Amino acid sequence: MKFNKLNTIIFVGFLAIVGVLFMQLLMLNQAYAFEKKEYSEKIYFALQDIVQKIYRDNKTQLPIKDQIKKVTEDYYIVNVDDVFEAKVLEYYLKTEFQKVKLDLDFEYAIYDCGSDEMIYGDYISSSDDKTNECENCFEKKEGLIYYFAVRFPNLKYSLIGSLGQYWIYTSILILVLIIYVYSVILLLKQKKYSELQNDFINNMTHEFKTPLASILIASNYANSQEEIKNNPKLHKYMDIIIKQSNKLNQHIERMLTVAKGDANWIELDKKSISLTEMILLVEENVLLKTDKKVSLQFENQKNYLLHADEFHLYNVFYNIVDNAIKYGTASPEIIINCSENEKNLVISFADNGPGIEQKHLDYVFDKFYRVPRESKNEIEGFGIGLSYVKKIIDLHRWNISIQNNTPTGIIVTITIPKKDVL
Repeated sequence: MKFNKLNTIIFVGFLAIVGVLFMQLLMLNQAYAFEKKEYSEKIYFALQDIVQKIYRDNKTQLPIKDQIKKVTEDYYIVNVDDVFEAKVLEYYLKTEFQKVKLDLDFEYAIYDCGSDEMIYGDYISSSDDKTNECENCFEKKEGLIYYFAVRFPNLKYSLIGSLGQYWIYTSILILVLIIYVYSVILLLKQKKYSELQNDFINNMTHEFKTPLASILIASNYANSQEEIKNNPKLHKYMDIIIKQSNKLNQHIERMLTVAKGDANWIELDKKSISLTEMILLVEENVLLKTDKKVSLQFENQKNYLLHADEFHLYNVFYNIVDNAIKYGTASPEIIINCSENEKNLVISFADNGPGIEQKHLDYVFDKFYRVPRESKNEIEGFGIGLSYVKKIIDLHRWNISIQNNTPTGIIVTITIPKKDVL
């Protein structure tokens, strides 16, 4: 795997999560060992006190030797080496376990030297549940005469249950690791799709440029012919074809570069621009393009001069008006209004179209996002027009917003600081 910046971040993040998870598992293991030791000590001390009390009752001297043997984690043999009664033993087991706060189910058995068998005592539980009772789990211990055995059938489950918060933290970390890995997989897939998309855009750009070059060559040649020069109407149409072909060529090179996500190429060439002349030029070009009966009103009592990039600002206005016509009614009505406040000049574009559902409004400026339409015959576009508009407005350090109009249509508002109004 090639370790670029993204892969390095992913790898370091993975190591960090795995490291934290490893530390948590280590802490869980230590906590389990500590709990097991604590339970073992409680059981040992309780059984030792029971032996002492039996010797005290019998008024005999306690021999100095190990009388408690731990066979397994949950099974103990106690060599009393003196006579004792079963009822007394059970009483002592209950009371001594309660003293050390050992809240565990247990069962016991006593060795009968007469029958040479382990005689099962009882299963002592805080509830009536005795599903873990096991009379055959007690085995004889050779070499001993007076002894009893105690078993704790639920000890393992109690140990695990006592570590509840550690299990929760560990589960959360494992879940975080799974989510992280899944997110990385999705991210890498998305990155792969993005690279394929960029390759497609590059190829499409070259495919568009070849026929456009042919159109421009043919148009320039035709425009130089005497028959075209002597016919004002044809000459005007040929000029329109040449101008629009040049604009389309620039759109292909620049807007598709925006679609690829590389905006570093844009260098704004700001100069003084007449807002009125710009809007009139947009109106002229969009009316030549459409067959709809378009009503475009420019409500402006003052000819504002803007400090902006002429080419890109034209594209911004053209995109907004063109969208209002494409996605509007059969007879689109567009009202462009200018207003001032203390700090800004506000230009609004209001149309009478069907509007946009509220859930889509927050995404219309996202790259390649297209608002779903009820009619599949409507023009859908590539989802890069408004993304380009937003990028150009941001580069000018202006603001743009969009909202639904009342009762129909949408309003696109561009807010320009007074410092860019001459």
